[in-house]
Amino acid sequence: MRQPFTETSGIARHWGFEDLASTGPVQRFTMFTGVPVQLVTGYAETRELLAHPDVVRSAMEGPHRDAVMDDLIASTEQHMLNFNPPDHTRLRKLVTAAFTRRRIEALEPRIREIATGLLDEMATAPEGEPVDLVNAYSYPLPITVICELIGIPAVRREDFRRWSSVFVNAAVHTPEEYVEAITLMREFVHELLAQKRRAPTDDLLSGLIAVQDDGDRLSEDELTSMVFLLLAAGHETTVSLISNGVHALLRHPDQLELLKAEPERLPAAVEELLRYDGPLQAAIPYVARAPIDISGRRIEAGDVIVFALLPANRDVRKVERADELDITRSDSAHLAFGHGIHHCLGAPLARLEGRIALELLFERFPRLRLAVPEQDPPRHPSFLMNAIRELPVFL
Repeated sequence: MRQPFTETSGIARHWGFEDLASTGPVQRFTMFTGVPVQLVTGYAETRELLAHPDVVRSAMEGPHRDAVMDDLIASTEQHMLNFNPPDHTRLRKLVTAAFTRRRIEALEPRIREIATGLLDEMATAPEGEPVDLVNAYSYPLPITVICELIGIPAVRREDFRRWSSVFVNAAVHTPEEYVEAITLMREFVHELLAQKRRAPTDDLLSGLIAVQDDGDRLSEDELTSMVFLLLAAGHETTVSLISNGVHALLRHPDQLELLKAEPERLPAAVEELLRYDGPLQAAIPYVARAPIDISGRRIEAGDVIVFALLPANRDVRKVERADELDITRSDSAHLAFGHGIHHCLGAPLARLEGRIALELLFERFPRLRLAVPEQDPPRHPSFLMNAIRELPVFL
């Protein structure tokens, strides 16, 4: 069954996965590219397969692969998300040693400072005119945080924002635009690595350069690839967490009023927002290296597996009233950050930024409302991301 791609709201709608989910948690599906896959939309099946030893990263080629030279591929794809054990184990161990909880928790005062500054700027908007929340708040907050965490100079952050947008949304750009963006980004990362080696500072990139395990270190290609991964996974997903979360709360005023009255519910609310309208539509494809039987279906060796995370998070077998937003749920179990060995390493940072962003936004603008409440905001035409392009609001 082949579904056309249409740009509307969320994967369950623009990929037709919601209808497919109602007919079974695992089934054959033909992607818009013509590639046949095993589509997994069930919560339990997704968790089981993501932790299965015979479900491994796929070697499927991404957009514009034919246009990208081998040296560019090597310097952008040598990161842990693309590898299976033992290579994945080695890389994650080295990166985890630098990406510590202490480093993340220490960011909270600075995140609050950045968010407050952005809210101050929003407050200067002409009275009665809508403000695009994505451009004014939910995008610049995470990109500033991740750039400061990595150690990217402020004067180059707009360049990184432009390059990473092309990198993440490659399918909507020409091969020439894509190659140019990743070439420029790689050149700058190489310059930055040389600078950090000469004069290390207290940032993540200096930490990644210095970290070692029994003499093992990250190679130059592994370092540049990690920067690409951190910029893509480290801010694009958080942008969507904030934008999607604000949109969901404004569409459910009873839930927003409860959150304002009982702010201690904020951590649980963030988990429910991740479940209800998370930042990822689907995980990067995997492949089965041996036959697997699950939920009465047979996945053959060599089958490509696509995990549709949004339908999985709304699986009625797991969650009662799954299509309702309810911040009082005692267990908002979700797969927004994946599961298994590839569970998102940056999840604590995303949660921290999401909590701070929502808390300060609604404190500063308690009468915030949607400028066009009768319409769903447009989403980026992306296979992986569930990202709102713009969200006009009245302050």
